[in-house]
Amino acid sequence: MDTSVISPQTLELISRLTGQKLHQEDITPPVLFLAVLITVLLGVIHADGTVSAEETQRLRNLMELIPANHSFRQLVMPIVNCVEEQQIYKKIQELLALTACFSEEEKLLLISFGYQMSAADGKMDDRETGYLTLIGNRLEIDSRYLAVLSASFNNQTINDTAALAEVHSLLAPARFQSFDSLFVRAASHISQHLPAKPKQGKIQKHSVSSYQQLKKFQEYRQRLNDVCKKLGRTLRDGSDRNVLSPNLTAEVTKVSQRLQSQCFRVAVVGEFSKGKSTLLNALLGEEIQPVRDIPCSGTVTVLKYGPQQRVICKYTDGREEEISPEQYKDKASISEEAALGSFADEMVNSEIKEIIFEHPNLELCTNGVEIIDTPGLNEHAERTLVTEQVLKTTDAVIFLTHAQNVLTEKERELLLYLKKELNSGKDDEGVKSIFVLVNFADLLRREGSRQQVKERVEKIVKSLNLIAGENRIHLISAQSALEAILDGTENEYVKSFQDFTKSLEQFLTKELGAIALNQSAAGMKQIINTGCDELSQYREMLEGKLTIAQGDKAKIFEQMAEASGRDVKMRNLANKLREESVKEATESWNEWVKILDDRMATKSKEWTSVHSHIFSQNKLIRDYANQFVWELTQEIDDWSAKKLQFILKQKIAILDSKINEEISAIRQDFQQLDLQLSTSLVTQFNNFAARNLGGIGIDGLDIASSINSDIGGAGGFLGGLGIGGAVAAALLAFAGVGIIPVILTGLAAASGGSFGLGMLDVDGIHSQSKQKVCELGLQKFKESKESILEKIKERIKAVFDERNEAASDAMSKAIALWENLLEQQEKRDRQNQAQCEADKVWLADKRRELEQAQNQIEAILNQSDR
Repeated sequence: MDTSVISPQTLELISRLTGQKLHQEDITPPVLFLAVLITVLLGVIHADGTVSAEETQRLRNLMELIPANHSFRQLVMPIVNCVEEQQIYKKIQELLALTACFSEEEKLLLISFGYQMSAADGKMDDRETGYLTLIGNRLEIDSRYLAVLSASFNNQTINDTAALAEVHSLLAPARFQSFDSLFVRAASHISQHLPAKPKQGKIQKHSVSSYQQLKKFQEYRQRLNDVCKKLGRTLRDGSDRNVLSPNLTAEVTKVSQRLQSQCFRVAVVGEFSKGKSTLLNALLGEEIQPVRDIPCSGTVTVLKYGPQQRVICKYTDGREEEISPEQYKDKASISEEAALGSFADEMVNSEIKEIIFEHPNLELCTNGVEIIDTPGLNEHAERTLVTEQVLKTTDAVIFLTHAQNVLTEKERELLLYLKKELNSGKDDEGVKSIFVLVNFADLLRREGSRQQVKERVEKIVKSLNLIAGENRIHLISAQSALEAILDGTENEYVKSFQDFTKSLEQFLTKELGAIALNQSAAGMKQIINTGCDELSQYREMLEGKLTIAQGDKAKIFEQMAEASGRDVKMRNLANKLREESVKEATESWNEWVKILDDRMATKSKEWTSVHSHIFSQNKLIRDYANQFVWELTQEIDDWSAKKLQFILKQKIAILDSKINEEISAIRQDFQQLDLQLSTSLVTQFNNFAARNLGGIGIDGLDIASSINSDIGGAGGFLGGLGIGGAVAAALLAFAGVGIIPVILTGLAAASGGSFGLGMLDVDGIHSQSKQKVCELGLQKFKESKESILEKIKERIKAVFDERNEAASDAMSKAIALWENLLEQQEKRDRQNQAQCEADKVWLADKRRELEQAQNQIEAILNQSDR
């Protein structure tokens, strides 16, 4: 329904019906539909010349479709009075003018209520059905559909099952989810009164996919982990004999733990009403997620494999509890009132961090995939903040859009945001991990329409350089696919859905999975190389080619003591710089808070809303509340980027310089010892650095680029709290700042349950609204500013601690290398010739085991690449 094309005459007519002097922007789809619906219903009521009590009650009941606090309710009586007084229902030309911008399904929904009204008193009068037939014909509604509606509300048999199926499709609530919730409620109401949709005959049960590629990947991962465990036994044997460094055993254990915990995390993202929960159920082949016609996702839900079905609710205060599936569906959802715009339940439950749903028989999850259901990315800013935090740990994102309103301007902005965050801030190339699903493809009834929609999506994606990789755009119908999967039937939507799952599976296994396997294999190979170097070092001692003199031992002990001293100096410096950073950040934060009121007041002047102050005051206020939250998050992000990062970069640069100086000194000590004794300590140290510190000590790389930097970059300093632009999102969520409900309930309470904006001049109404939103929002924020500052301080401390621990690990490794060298010499000094020969045999066995592990790793990688 495009209300922008309404003629001036129609605008004048609607103003007359509502008793208001309306402007073009005031005519929203719900206002127009409500006016025409009342007109048609009154036409049916008066068609037989009598008004029954049942018909009057039916009219009242239908008005219950409008939420109790919705401003549309104030329009009902003025419209009823005007329509009856002027008998608008008899003026066909005016009815046609009012419905000129209605779509086929909107016209059908309208006439459906007419047929229901006709049957209100138990029978359908010929004069009433004649009126409806006249209206239906003038609206060019298919006569087969009118016959279906007549038979449905007359409790008659419907022989034209194809027409019944088409009516069900046209009146599916999903068709109306891109409009106001009034349409969704209306469509749901009518659908419930239609005979059941005819089903196809069942065939053999099937699942959405066999997930063969995922199964193979898990097989390769398990085989690699088996090699890892076997390698660990070899290294542990060497460590027990004081030949191999214990650090090698610890490192291979870490690799094994990563392999065992390896899983793919896939997030389902999109605006409300795009079918996320239905998509998840189709992916899993079971109705796990709660689904309503009204959008309902209210918190992050992680669906994963578990040996038994259970649901775990994790709270922000660290508590966990196991809950029943019934409790899960309640906690995972927002109430219908909140989804429809009620203020009492506006926000996602801020006490819940996430809900974990474990299940033993969900095939996708049993093959190493965790599915994350996120709150929607529109309408409510604070639920969007929850979603943004999830993105940091996801491997792939499924982005849903609606086939009848594909990739709106807001959705394009969201996709650009996702691209930036998932692509490490790079704007010059597309991201591989986003899949765009055009849902509700079954609502596009012609193949040509589907092709046009797909081409439009491809054109938009290409113009914005959003996505890289093949087969990233798919047209699907999650609901139709789910129904077929559950019924054990086949249809075109199951096939298109399987095409999507194959593409996702290909990406997870052949792109992401291959990288993960190769990284684990590379770490294992470096450990093997270091083990071989240490075995060779000991063999040279056994053969008398390498001997450490007493003077050299004393020098090594001296270097070990110096390394311990360097570790202490770095820790002391890090603690000093950390406290300085916390102090300067606190001063900067307090100064920023002082000027926040003025900055927000200035920004509020630019806030806009498509909603009318006459009919949609609640939505107008909610729009301003959302914009307040977005502006506040931007302000925090700007402060972080400009002030906080400046402070941290200075301090971190000092610490990095000291760490590089100490690491360089250690490397020089190893180089001198290698030249003197023909050892390979520098190589062993560099292998450790490559595995743990990103390359410290190799080709002069400095530690500033090696130790997991959190300063700058796409994620920013506070990346650990969120992701990129979601710094403020994470801070607000951590602090439990529920700003939007405070604003909404505060404004409602101040005006006795409504916003009370009345009919003042438009500019005055909007200015007052913005001022009050800022006042209430800032009041709530300032109540939590200290807790937010504490989170910032914690992150500052964590950054210094992370750097310090990385540098300390390097010192510990250096000491371990010296210790291993001394222990090998001490072991050699205690042995007789027979023991030396036995150790040489043992060394050969261990080297052979390491080489076998190397060969097995190569074989696994070669097979996985096929």
